Formats: sequence, structure tokens, C-alpha cells
Amino acid sequence: MKRWLSGAALAALLCAGTALANDSTAELAAGGLVLKTTDSIEMRSEDLFISQKEVVVKYRFQNTSVAPVSTVVAFPMPDIGGMGFFESDNGLPSDDATNLLQFHTLVDGQPVKAQVEQKAIVDGVDRTAWLKTHKVPLAAHRPEAGKALDGLSKADQAEAVKLGIAWVNEYDQGKGWESHHEPAWVLKTTFYWSQTFPAGKVVEVEHRYIPAVGGSVDTIVGMSSPDNPEFQASINAERKKYCVDAGFLAALNRKGPKAEGTMSGYTEKRVAYVLKTGANWAKPIGDFRLVIDKGAADNLVSFCATGVKKIGPTRFEVTKKDYRPTSDLEILILEPLRMD
Repeated sequence: MKRWLSGAALAALLCAGTALANDSTAELAAGGLVLKTTDSIEMRSEDLFISQKEVVVKYRFQNTSVAPVSTVVAFPMPDIGGMGFFESDNGLPSDDATNLLQFHTLVDGQPVKAQVEQKAIVDGVDRTAWLKTHKVPLAAHRPEAGKALDGLSKADQAEAVKLGIAWVNEYDQGKGWESHHEPAWVLKTTFYWSQTFPAGKVVEVEHRYIPAVGGSVDTIVGMSSPDNPEFQASINAERKKYCVDAGFLAALNRKGPKAEGTMSGYTEKRVAYVLKTGANWAKPIGDFRLVIDKGAADNLVSFCATGVKKIGPTRFEVTKKDYRPTSDLEILILEPLRMD
């Protein structure tokens, strides 16, 4: 998804420190189920599978108290929108107004009909009521939102800009000067349902969704720029983020002729997963298993984890006992560019 930005808007974003690249998409982090910290419910196991095409998580929970416990279980979607969100393509797998990751859940094998809460936030202020009153759709990523803003009265448009709900985008695409009001709010979407955990019983929960995969037509992780300290710092930061090691760099640099127009010969894919929500339960996760599929045998993959085992041509496994995650997961996958 890409929105046309005026020169003035582009300059403002650059001054704000936003990195812009028309050849790049942004990964949007999603993760697992969220529950308020509880002393009664233990996560006995979590089996997590991540690929570019699908994320599947299977949990086994147990209520260790002597009475049933009912609580609200939630799955927060990545935040959508805000100034800077539409300056380049993003990794959204769909443009669905609510379920953009195609999220769904089973509890003990039965589908769960989750409720949806959506809020439009501007600088920490909830502007949902204003948008609903003025019949502006909340889905900032959908074209209907911008069209509705353009259809408001001049007074309402001025108020929307004053409140930070909208911004004025002016540009010329060869048909004369145009002026449009664009969404500036952040859409926060959460799926949730009430779940009862019977005393002493194991409850199996499975959810799956399509991840928002980011990417770039090239990668800088294999580069070196000692004469440009600022660029070298960016390279080092990328390597640190994905725990890129010497073996990964050696494999990257072993590739033969580079595809035309690239420095590395690889295209970059990125998947983010919010793992720390697994620390909200009564005890550490009893048995944790992570499997990452890089997609093709000649792809390269790097992520931060210890005890990684290769269990197939494209799959890597991490297992932990009594695991309490303290950081989220960032996965880098490099795919060779074909010289066809």
C-alpha cells in the first residue's frame, strides 16, 4: 500500500527522522494471546511456528486453582496508520477493515467467535467518537477513510486537522494541483473473548494468522562502510537486531554473480513477533518450542536465539524448559534474486 506524498510532506517526515524507501515494505509486529497477569493459570506448553506465509501457535493452559477462572483473552493487531505509515509500502497481508491478518482461533478444537474493539488514537487521545459522529470509517488503511474526510464540510475538515485526525496532502500527478485530507490517526484493533478455564483441566488453544512481512529489494547487512561512520552504524544496528554472525555473512558473500541492480544479490524479508506476552501467565512456559521456516533451501535466515537446531532443509527449531521470554523476536530472511 502506498500513498502519494507532496514534497512538503516528504520533507517534514525526513526532518522528523523517518527513513523513507520506496523499495521497502515495513513489517508490523503481532504476537500471541494477551491476558492480565494471573496467579491461577499456567501455560504448560507453547508450540510456535513462523514462516512468511503463516504463523500458528498452539497452547496448553491449566487452571491450578480449585475453582473455575473466567477471564478475557485478547489478541491485539499491529497498530495501523499515523503520520509516516503511508509514505512507503507496508507489509499488510490484506486490506480487510478489521481482520487484516486473517486471524482465527480454536479452543479445544472448536472455533471461537471473537469480538472486535477498534479505537482511533491521536497523540494518546481517543478520537473514535469524533470519527463515528462524522461517519468516517475507522480503518485508516482503507481508501474509504480518505474519501470520507474529503467529503466533510470545510469547518469539519479544519477541526479534523486541528485535532490531528487528518492532514492535508497536496500534490500534482500531471493533472493539476490536488489537495486531499488524509487519515493521521492510529487504528488500534483487538480481538477478544471471554474464556473459562475449569479447575484442574487442560485447555488447548490454537490461533493462526498471516504475518505482515516487511521487505526490501536489497540488504545492507553484508556491506561495510568504514569511511562513513553513520552508515556503518546503521549496518551494525541491523546485524545486532537479527544476531547476524560470521557464518551468515560468509554465506551471504559466497553468492556468485549479483543480480542486475543490486549490491548483495539478495532480497530481504522481515518478520516480527511479539513474544513477551508469554510472560503474563502464573509461571514460566513449561515447554516452549519454536520452529522457523525460511521458505527455500537456498534462503538465508538469522534471528536471536540460543540452542538453534536445523531440523529440515528449511526449518530451524528452538526448545526451552520453564521459559519466560524477555524480548520479542525479529527474523531476517534473505532470498536470492534470480538472474532470469
